[in-house]
Amino acid sequence: MKACKVAVVGGGLAGLYAARALHASGIDTMLVEARGRLGGRILTADASGMPAEDGFDLGPSWYWPEMQPAMAALVAELGLRSFGQNSEGAVVFERMSREKPQRYLPAALDQQSMRLASGTAAAIRALSGQLPAERILLDTKVTAMDLAEDGVRLTVQTREGSAESLHAEIVVAALPPRLLEAAVTFTPPQDPATAARWRDTPTWMAPHAKFFAIYDKPFWRVNGLSGTAQSMVGPLVEIHDATTASGKAALFGFLGVGADQRAALGEEVLKQACLAQLARLFGPDALAPGATLLKDWAADSLTSTAADRSGGGHPIPGSPRWVSGPWEARLLLAGSETSETEPGYLAGAVIAAKRAVAEIRSKMDRE
Repeated sequence: MKACKVAVVGGGLAGLYAARALHASGIDTMLVEARGRLGGRILTADASGMPAEDGFDLGPSWYWPEMQPAMAALVAELGLRSFGQNSEGAVVFERMSREKPQRYLPAALDQQSMRLASGTAAAIRALSGQLPAERILLDTKVTAMDLAEDGVRLTVQTREGSAESLHAEIVVAALPPRLLEAAVTFTPPQDPATAARWRDTPTWMAPHAKFFAIYDKPFWRVNGLSGTAQSMVGPLVEIHDATTASGKAALFGFLGVGADQRAALGEEVLKQACLAQLARLFGPDALAPGATLLKDWAADSLTSTAADRSGGGHPIPGSPRWVSGPWEARLLLAGSETSETEPGYLAGAVIAAKRAVAEIRSKMDRE
């Protein structure tokens, strides 16, 4: 049986931040990730959809330095380059199908949204590079946690399908509470009120899908458009310029079609409908992308549960007490949704991870 002082479950931004901070404090830490890659909902991909060091963010892509100082501080600490989301040019608004889309010049932005050069996964690479490779377990899915007097026994399923055990004195669950409740069996069970809170907390991005059209140049900018559009017609409801810092041109949008309807229509039908809409909004050049990408997070079983398919709002900040009863001394939640501020956002992941690390350090100091 493998053993460690702290097991961090989930290798997204929160899990990596926590694991790196604990390791830097000299605390024996193991990071356990169900996917074959790190990043969780952070996924920077190339035109073929494969993870890339310079690509398009199929998950979260923005942060706002003034409103989210925790994320701004992390970017500075890691020495990452950032750039502003393109907003130069007119915005397009499509109110109804029988009306021609309207263009207007937006008012000045109060807060500039920023993106990381090379994509959000740059933060994942920087954090993971500060952890020993042997302390990261990929393709390892936690299926059960059993409480013992001296800690927690985690049952994990490996890529080969075998069941193994990992013992930890403390567990940091750095994944969405709803996913944790659905995917892991606890012995003894979580308090019913606690389990209900986990189930009722929406997982940010889980109901959504993002479509990308990749071009050889940002033709919309030449035509005086910012690449930003809003539509009440669809299938895309919100569209933005996704051109990378290195100049790879793209538009992306969030689909306003529900998860079940997306599954019924199929990827190819959705892609063609999205391209037709981009042509209405930005002109016929939109019909000839070099590649298209569609990432449906609701179809990702390591992000979404059945409860997420019906949609849901943004997670709402609440009590920081996410665990109760006998588990309270051994289990901490650190997914972005559990943050007291900016839940669901990149900044929320950093804040939640910092909170968990501070609690563990305090506990270790008392022992």
